[in-house]
Amino acid sequence: MCVPRRRPETLTVVSEIVNDLSSSAFLAAARGERPDHTPVWFMRQAGRALPEYHKAREGVGMLESCMNADLITEITLQPVRRYAVDAAIFFSDIVLPLKAVGVDLDIKPGVGPVIASPVRTAADVERIPDLTPEHVPFITQAVRNLVGELASVNGGTPLIGFAGAPFTVASYLVEGGPSKDYARTKALMFGAPEVWDALMRKVAGISAAFLEVQVAAGASAIQLFDSWAGAVTPDDYRTFVRPYSSLVLERAGALGVPRIHFGVNSALLLDQMGEAGADVVGVDWRTPLPWAIDRIGPDRCVQGNLDPALVFAPTDVMTGRAAAIIEAGRAAKGHIFNLGHGVIPSTDPDQLARLAEFVQSYPIA
Repeated sequence: MCVPRRRPETLTVVSEIVNDLSSSAFLAAARGERPDHTPVWFMRQAGRALPEYHKAREGVGMLESCMNADLITEITLQPVRRYAVDAAIFFSDIVLPLKAVGVDLDIKPGVGPVIASPVRTAADVERIPDLTPEHVPFITQAVRNLVGELASVNGGTPLIGFAGAPFTVASYLVEGGPSKDYARTKALMFGAPEVWDALMRKVAGISAAFLEVQVAAGASAIQLFDSWAGAVTPDDYRTFVRPYSSLVLERAGALGVPRIHFGVNSALLLDQMGEAGADVVGVDWRTPLPWAIDRIGPDRCVQGNLDPALVFAPTDVMTGRAAAIIEAGRAAKGHIFNLGHGVIPSTDPDQLARLAEFVQSYPIA
């Protein structure tokens, strides 16, 4: 049995230290190697469930917090302090790059991203600038801060870069906000394929550039989130979505870091999400992990996939389910433990800490 990882109370600012990640279980698993314990991190681990997050963001809007290097650094580090997870995930939002290039949008509490002038025509697409590092100097600074701080934690903790996948980001641009049926998005996709192609290429370029900025500053892996990928059929995904995710993942692949691709309600898309260019395919909680591993195939690693609601169950029930997932993950090329979607805001942080320690201490076969 592995010795539980030390759970640090504080992190020292060491921004000039180069992060030595030679012992990272997360990176080993993402490469298909066998680390000394199953690595674990949680999607949305930085944020809504943590009282220290709400204190840090008191009086600060979501987008404003995503554009403040010091606040990004603090929020990203909070769950590392709490849980000693095997990776930090960069605190941001999928629409932040759009805001950075000048798209008029806001994130409204209880609603989500709201776009002032939705994209419906080729001219609308042409008005969106490409993203350059000069648009996001606060991202570069925050990543550099984080790499320095994370170097002192558990022998070096890697930072995962973050971006929204083209389909999900484009759906916000077209719908003007969150949607349940994606009617306007699909109307554009099916009815004006040339506009759809232009929009998706534009968003793919922005997402890829956003990831490149993070990796250039020191991020050790990236995750491409396609929250709404499950809204399309496998055939439509192949034609209208996958080529553009491939553009992002191809550019990320040139950076030499592991690439994770995650989508919600994506069981029937898992093979294609891997083939789009992922090294690791995230599996949501609705999909049995053994089935997912078989569909993804032997050439890629997997991430997931505990139901986020199980952290509300008795601890022994939660850890029993976690053990079953760890056992199932042994059949994959590599396995990174995670929830099958993001941390629920009302989650007890102490229960997540118990889960992380259980996973990291679980015997390796």
